[in-house]
Amino acid sequence: MGRAVPKADRDLVALTVLALLLTGPRHTYEMHRLIEKTHKTFVTGLPRSLYHATNRLVATGDITVAGTGREPGRPERTVYALTEPGGRRLREWVARLMRVPDADSTLFTAALNYAGCLPPPVVVDALHERQAELERRVRAALGALGLPLPRILLLETEYEAARLAAEAAWVQGIAADIERGALQWPGSPLEIAGVEALLREEGS
Repeated sequence: MGRAVPKADRDLVALTVLALLLTGPRHTYEMHRLIEKTHKTFVTGLPRSLYHATNRLVATGDITVAGTGREPGRPERTVYALTEPGGRRLREWVARLMRVPDADSTLFTAALNYAGCLPPPVVVDALHERQAELERRVRAALGALGLPLPRILLLETEYEAARLAAEAAWVQGIAADIERGALQWPGSPLEIAGVEALLREEGS
């Protein structure tokens, strides 16, 4: 089966908190709103999971309390900011999710959402590593198809081989687009978490 993403890297709520705070200090209510408005469906268990993730990240030093904020007609809220270690953790986390294929496709979806926090060469290297692992798994699946069994018992393996091959081809194409400059990279941190257009729309 090859490598799988470790349990600690499956906390996509915490990953999203780090990515949103890369765009600037925010309180949990604002992060909750941005998650919903930008349709990050891989983030589940809101709002409780968001508060738990925030507390965990404060405890590990990845984010810090930056102060408090109050909107008209709203209670005072704690504002959080990304720390330097938190920024490093975010970048390393996204790169790992890109490199390692996993049965849970939402992990790769999240990594693609936040790919802009990494330099293009790092993303290309991670995608090439993912492609190589996908191709290795395709070969393993095709080898299993040679077993002396009725085809009906191998349909799942056929599907897996086809799915992995399709993903490997797509990943190869995206890496090639980045290398030749055909894929535009974020010009500001706000673009990385997909919130720039939303904030511009709300400010108009």
